[in-house]
Amino acid sequence: MVNPQRNAPKKAVHFGAGNIGRGFVACFLHNSGYEVVFVEVNDSTVDKLNAEKSYRVIEVGADGTTESTITNYRAINSRTHEVDLLREIATADVVTCSVGPHILKFIAPAIAKGIAARSTDLTPVAVIACENAIGATDTLAEFIKAPQNTNPDLLADYDRRARFANSAIDRIVPAQDPDAGLDVRLEKFYEWVVESTPFADHAPPDIKGIHWVTNLQPFIERKLYTVNTGHATAAYHGYVRRKSTVYDALQDRDIQEEVRKALLNTADLITEKHGIPADEQQAYVDKIVRRIGNPHLEDAVERVGRAPLRKLSRKERFIGPAAELAENGKDCSALLDAAEMAFRFQKVEGDDESFQLAEIMENKQPEDVVKEVCGLQPQDKIFPAVVDVVKRVQADTLSETP
Repeated sequence: MVNPQRNAPKKAVHFGAGNIGRGFVACFLHNSGYEVVFVEVNDSTVDKLNAEKSYRVIEVGADGTTESTITNYRAINSRTHEVDLLREIATADVVTCSVGPHILKFIAPAIAKGIAARSTDLTPVAVIACENAIGATDTLAEFIKAPQNTNPDLLADYDRRARFANSAIDRIVPAQDPDAGLDVRLEKFYEWVVESTPFADHAPPDIKGIHWVTNLQPFIERKLYTVNTGHATAAYHGYVRRKSTVYDALQDRDIQEEVRKALLNTADLITEKHGIPADEQQAYVDKIVRRIGNPHLEDAVERVGRAPLRKLSRKERFIGPAAELAENGKDCSALLDAAEMAFRFQKVEGDDESFQLAEIMENKQPEDVVKEVCGLQPQDKIFPAVVDVVKRVQADTLSETP
């Protein structure tokens, strides 16, 4: 397929102008020659992006610091300028997002309207969700194609309007200096893997740095169950032991051992399920432990641990691999220990989910907590073990109550 209008510059619409959006996704798009249209709901963020014509991406590593300057972008407030946004999507080459998995349903209606307005003579727009979740683009596509958002009559040839590709992103972006403005400081290491099969009949988007694969699942599970599992394990154990940052936590020999034991659990799953050699996975684990313990990217344990309800959910970094291991009769004890620390992450200032978790733990029976928070059912082999975890946390919380 050929896009007849592509004498014009390449254009990408990106939902979410946070640190991942500006520092990772938009940086890749900018370096690949795209004009980036940021989509936000915060007036001050939109105004700042439109007022400042450039910002810096600062990459930090053991071998020093490098900087790049991002230009050729603008911003739209989706709440107040929907017509403008639909016009941008209708003529875009790529639509990406980094808004958080729970926000996908809120951005879907606007994307659906923009896709509906596209000419079927154009090359289909590539839609890629850049979220820390398995199958995030599939989830977004389901919301977009839902009857309340898209006329079912359009679905017969919808692939002429849009193609949806899942992705796995990996880059540590710590909390930023409050005076940083639009600048973003992050680690040098990155990985952005995207499935190529949706573009089988035409070239995928020309985005430098993307690793295109035909089978994404090994990459996304290895990343989620190693990087995210390791990072969160360090943060939750560190929080319970009153460490201030993930770096501080990993200087504690006991906490680092807990992290490595959790990643030994997940490695057992990853190597057998995806045929990844054990020595290759161990080298990956060693690299990840070094990355999350990078002293140049210190990150507060409270920030890394935020959103415990999501991180304790069925397909996430603890329960996801632990449930599969349990079904196969394999050890998942360290993952359960990490999950217990996550259940103890309650009433943390600035994190609404930690207060919601506390309310659930205070008012519901252990079995109901596990069903609601973890999405597990009594027939799951891991169910009794997670119930025991919840019982311990509830008992300790009760004993600490004045």
